[in-house]
Amino acid sequence: MRNIWDIYRLDIKNIVTNFSVLIVIGGLIFLPSLYAWFNIKASWDPYGQTDQIPIGVVNEDEGATIRGEDIHVGDDLVSILEENDAMNWQFVDREKAMEEVEYGNFYAVMVIPKNFTEKLGSVTSGDPEKANMEYYVNEKINAISPKITDKGVSVIVEEISSEFISTVNGVIFEMFNEIGLELEEDYPDIQTFKDYVFSLEESLPDIHEVLTSTENDANDAEKLIANALAKIPEVESITANGLQKINDTINLLEEVETTLDEISPIIKADLEKAQTAIHDVNDKLKELDESDLAFDKLEKSIEDVDKKMDTVIKELADAEASLQSVQDELEEDNEELATVIDEISQMKDSLEDLAKESDEIKSYAKEVKQEFNSFIDFDGVSTETIDQFVTTYTDTIEPTLRSEIQGGKQTLLDAKEMITDIQGTIPEVKRLLENTSNHLDDGQELLTGVLNEYPYVNDKVKETTSKIRDLEEETDLNEIIELLKNDPESEKGFFAEPVVLNKNEVFPIPNYGTGMTPFYTVLAMWVGGLLLISLLTTDIKDDPTIKPRHMYFGRLLTFLTIGFFQALIVVLGDVFLLKVQVSSLPYFILFGLLVSFVFMTIIYTVVSIFGDVGKALIIILLVLQIAGSGGTYPVVLLPKFFQMINPILPFTYAVDLMREAVGGIVWKRTLRDIITLIGFGSAFILAGSFLKTPINAFMSKVMGSKGSRLF
Repeated sequence: MRNIWDIYRLDIKNIVTNFSVLIVIGGLIFLPSLYAWFNIKASWDPYGQTDQIPIGVVNEDEGATIRGEDIHVGDDLVSILEENDAMNWQFVDREKAMEEVEYGNFYAVMVIPKNFTEKLGSVTSGDPEKANMEYYVNEKINAISPKITDKGVSVIVEEISSEFISTVNGVIFEMFNEIGLELEEDYPDIQTFKDYVFSLEESLPDIHEVLTSTENDANDAEKLIANALAKIPEVESITANGLQKINDTINLLEEVETTLDEISPIIKADLEKAQTAIHDVNDKLKELDESDLAFDKLEKSIEDVDKKMDTVIKELADAEASLQSVQDELEEDNEELATVIDEISQMKDSLEDLAKESDEIKSYAKEVKQEFNSFIDFDGVSTETIDQFVTTYTDTIEPTLRSEIQGGKQTLLDAKEMITDIQGTIPEVKRLLENTSNHLDDGQELLTGVLNEYPYVNDKVKETTSKIRDLEEETDLNEIIELLKNDPESEKGFFAEPVVLNKNEVFPIPNYGTGMTPFYTVLAMWVGGLLLISLLTTDIKDDPTIKPRHMYFGRLLTFLTIGFFQALIVVLGDVFLLKVQVSSLPYFILFGLLVSFVFMTIIYTVVSIFGDVGKALIIILLVLQIAGSGGTYPVVLLPKFFQMINPILPFTYAVDLMREAVGGIVWKRTLRDIITLIGFGSAFILAGSFLKTPINAFMSKVMGSKGSRLF
């Protein structure tokens, strides 16, 4: 043990008392710090300087007219970029941009094509197209810059997309808001419709029954109308015959009137003769010839009229019965046909009244004849009586007969006019019946079609009601209306940024340089050990009495002392010179000293055992640790080989331990790193204790080395 301390004291004395050696050792102490500090400072905040990266912007967009409004998204984008300082945007034409990006003056070029606005506006059409933006990047210039420019351009594209989505959704939600208000206004109608559908579902069996019954009724009605149309010729014939009978009757009445005109003077002459005879001599009354009187002829004419009237009345009764049967066979009353029947009935009643009047005339004529005969009986007639009768005939009988004849003629003329109207109406009735028949045919065809479609309608109505019930179970229409009534501006803002990322920094790192401090600090300590073994010897050849083990531990203390100052200067310079913010300065210093102790032990032991070969091994181990420790990229992103060696590399635990001191300590992880590093150091100390002598002897034979002094 004494020999070990003697070696250590001698090394320290040589360093302190020899100015040139002190200068060299001082340089070895400070040089690793410079390595760390320059790298940390160089990478201090590279992403905060992206506004210095030149990116060309070419705007070729020609704009478009969308729904009557001129829109130019390219110009809007240029305006946005002019206010954006994320990159050094350079607005040039295509030729200039491509020349600069190829030469390397521009790291990337973004080209807004001619149809950019037009394609964005296609969202309002039935065939929307995505808008394309050309992007050119010179990846030869730098390995990192393409990633930075990609991110910058991607952010701009995302902002454009977000703004466009926000605008489109704003329009959509304005429409939704209007729809919601309309739905709210129409909600009672919707409820009524729903009730109607449910009621329709309940009524479908009854509807089917009614349709079937209606189809049967239509068949029956078609038969009735066919019968009615068949009787139309009969009605035409009856009305024609009735009109002929009326004309004949009118002619008879005119004949009666003519007869009356003819016999009235004779009757008057006979009465005057009778009156004269009575006045001359009562006996001459018997000389009067009753055959000369015209009463019989008048009575016969009236009887002829009665017969004609009876025939007309019978014909009218037949016509009325025929038309009534047509009316009865129709499913619904026909107003025009009913009017014709009523007119025929009235005409028949008038003729019957006329017949009664004719009977009265005939009766009255008989009474006159009898009365006149009573005057001329052989018993003698009072002159006063005959005078009175002459006066009665002249003033009453003849005027009454003429009045009744004129009344009969007028009644017949009215009947004639009615039958004429009926004859004019019959074609219209026929047309109506034919149209009704045609409509019934169409209706029957429609009914047949409806009945054929009934199973489909029945299924669809039930399907609709089922969906309405399911919808009512799953959601509330009032809730949908309230949702649609949401503020369009709020919805627009939501879709512009539907997800807001709330970043919670569990272990905040202020900048990139601070984040890289653990790696570069650990790397500087390894480089410091590498510099030491490059300039200082690990063996003492001048004194063969010194045992290899004593030599190993004695010179190890010298290396550890220098490594201690290297580590102390690096970690203190990180904090006080570079202003690296660490979570815990004491632990940052302690962990740095521990890492330096372990690294120096590993480096010294390997070189002490293997000599110059060990130096090569230390360089190889450095290269592997830089790539596989996860100091720059996450381990999961490394190739499989480096992922495999990562757990056995001292750098892995050293970098992680320093990160704990910088960002915040998780003691479970920290203790793992400390124990592992101590394990590495202990393993190499044991190796140096037991393997130095045999391996040195073997290496001396192989290399032919004669050893060296301290320098």
